[in-house]
Amino acid sequence: MDFSVVNWLAVIVAAVIAWLFGAVWYMGLSKPWLNAARLDPATMKRSALPFIVSFIAELVMALVLTLVVGAITGGEPNPIAGLLFGFVLWLGFIATTLTANHRYQGFGWTLTAIDAGHWLGVMLIIGAVIGWFGAPAAPAG
Repeated sequence: MDFSVVNWLAVIVAAVIAWLFGAVWYMGLSKPWLNAARLDPATMKRSALPFIVSFIAELVMALVLTLVVGAITGGEPNPIAGLLFGFVLWLGFIATTLTANHRYQGFGWTLTAIDAGHWLGVMLIIGAVIGWFGAPAAPAG
């Protein structure tokens, strides 16, 4: 694995923007999501842990997407490649996993659509940011 293609600033910025997108997404869809997930806000335990875990997950996703895009573009990521690979990885791994898990867990398609839409947005944002930032600057010297 070639970590020289990783623009660490891009990874961090992509994860922050993706995390903020998730906050807006789920605030806007909180009532249908809670209903689809069969959760009662009155009985839910309040904790910062899910927010921390989701941010760490998005950091890992940004790093992995950077490595994939960097490997396939020869270390020269661009926004189109980032969007394309973000979509393909979402379709191949995230959407399929959510769909299978939600069917086994007995959840309806509404929860799948809300969650899959969120992760699609996350992957497209991460891909676009990674591509927009481009390759890391060459070391001076």
